[in-house]
Amino acid sequence: MIPLTRLNHQELILNSDLIKCIEQPHDTVITLINGEKLTVEEAPAEILRRIGEYRRQQASSGGPRPVVFLPSNANGKVKNGSE
Repeated sequence: MIPLTRLNHQELILNSDLIKCIEQPHDTVITLINGEKLTVEEAPAEILRRIGEYRRQQASSGGPRPVVFLPSNANGKVKNGSE
């Protein structure tokens, strides 16, 4: 999650995993994977710096914990690999 600023000076927090591309024809335009476009004040280099900083922080803190689903057998009991 990275902080950014819209052109109207409204702050937003963006999940950087949703970014498809960043362009700067004039203003910085971020295209998300769902096709939505955001125009922000920050330059592409600054956005990339913030993404890198966020990912380094996540890696050093252990990052988000993945959810693991264990398979169960027919009677609903979790298999433990020793069955």
